[in-house]
Amino acid sequence: MSDRKPVIEISGVTKVYQMGDVEVNALDGVALQVFPGEMVAIMGPSGSGKSTLMNILGALDVPTSGSYWLDGQDVSHMTDDQLAEVRNRKIGFVFQNFNLLPRTSAVANVELPLVYAGVHNRRKRAIAALEMVGLGQRIHHRPNELSGGQQQRVAIARALINDPSIILADEPTGNLDSRSGAEIMHIFQTLNEERGITIIFVTHEPDIAEHTRRIIRLQDGQIISDNPVKNPRRASDMAYTRRARDLVDGTVTDVHPLPPDHHDAGDAGEPPKQL
Repeated sequence: MSDRKPVIEISGVTKVYQMGDVEVNALDGVALQVFPGEMVAIMGPSGSGKSTLMNILGALDVPTSGSYWLDGQDVSHMTDDQLAEVRNRKIGFVFQNFNLLPRTSAVANVELPLVYAGVHNRRKRAIAALEMVGLGQRIHHRPNELSGGQQQRVAIARALINDPSIILADEPTGNLDSRSGAEIMHIFQTLNEERGITIIFVTHEPDIAEHTRRIIRLQDGQIISDNPVKNPRRASDMAYTRRARDLVDGTVTDVHPLPPDHHDAGDAGEPPKQL
C-alpha cells in the first residue's frame, strides 16, 4: 500500500470532554491511516473511544488536538457547514438502529439526502439504490412493514445514494439475527470488492470483524493493536444474486427486482408487491 496515498490519515488526535470539573480523554494521541478500498473493523470495550473516533472520522466532530486529513483535505478545524459539505460529498453512514423515518416509505427515506442536497431525479436514483440491495419490490413499504434486515438494507441504500467513497457503519448488525447479519455483511463485502468503497465498521462482534481485512483495537483512547485478517470470512450468498452484483458495477441497466429471501418476507408480515 506504500505507493498509494491514504484516504484517511489522522495523527496525534486527542479528544477531551469536560464533565463538570473533570476532563475525560476519550482519545489520547491516536494515529491511523486507511487506504482507498480497505475494509476495516474498529473494536474495543465500552468507553474505549471507538465511537468518538468514528465521529471524528465521519466529520461529525473535530479533534481537540492533532490533525485529520480526509482524501487530501485537512478537516481538523473546519466549521460545521464545511464538515456537512464534506459528509455529503464523501461519506455514507449506516447505524445500528437504522435511523429511518417511521411514517415514510423506503424510497422516500432513501431520497432524503438528495432532498437536502437539492438534487433532481431523486426518485429514479432512490429506486436504483433499493434495487441494488434487493428491495426493488418493497420501495413503498414503511419501516414497520419491513424486517430488521430489510430496514438495514434501506439504510445502506440511503448511504449509497450520494455515491460516497467511504461508508462508516456503527454496529450495523447489532440488532439483527445471524442470518440477516450475514446478508448485510455480504452486501458490504460486495460493495467493497466490486465498487471499491472504503468501509469502516465499529463493532463489538468478533465474527463480524473477521469479515473485514483489518482489525484495529482501541483501549482507553489509544490503539493497542492494528492487524490484518489473514483469511476474512465470507458472508452468505443468500442476500445477493449475480444480477445484484452486476448492478453494483453498472453492467446491468434493465434491472428487475431481486426476489426477497423467505426469512425477510416472513418477518415483514405480508408478501411483497410486484411493481
